[in-house]
Amino acid sequence: MGTGPSAPAALDQGTYDALRTPRNPAGLALDGAWHQISPRYVVSQFVQNAIFIAVVVIAALVLALVLDQSWVWIPAGLIIVITLLTLIILPRQAKALGYMLREDDVVFRKGILWQRMVAVPYGRMQLVDITQGPLDRAFGVSQLKMVTAAATTGVQIPGLTQQAAEALRDTLIEVAETRRTGL
Repeated sequence: MGTGPSAPAALDQGTYDALRTPRNPAGLALDGAWHQISPRYVVSQFVQNAIFIAVVVIAALVLALVLDQSWVWIPAGLIIVITLLTLIILPRQAKALGYMLREDDVVFRKGILWQRMVAVPYGRMQLVDITQGPLDRAFGVSQLKMVTAAATTGVQIPGLTQQAAEALRDTLIEVAETRRTGL
């Protein structure tokens, strides 16, 4: 089995240095190089969650002070605690995200405790989409989505730099065209 398609240099610019190694490679022959996401994804998520927490606090203050509903602090507190807990593990989760271009497919992995590894054959891809929210755009990160015929095998790779997302999209389209399948 040969190596995958040649990976553009943009895939590794501005990304984490070392991918957390998977405990069990799920029987996949991992014969390529792992590529990771940008650390700016974590910063973007922190800002988005800080805005969310501020909205929850403002809504709770309005309900508690204006409408005299003191019970609102219980659900607001739970929402804030859960959001803060997710922010604590977010950097470690981001370092566990990675993808590998192999000869016949692209492998995506994520997860710390519940690890998921998905191999998407190039020939099954129907659409490669790049999306950015307003804050993601401000931090220079994008999300690449690969859509397949089966809903369960679609893959979303968050936190790519704009250059990496465009290079990966172009590489996937080029490989699909040379095989005259998929896209």
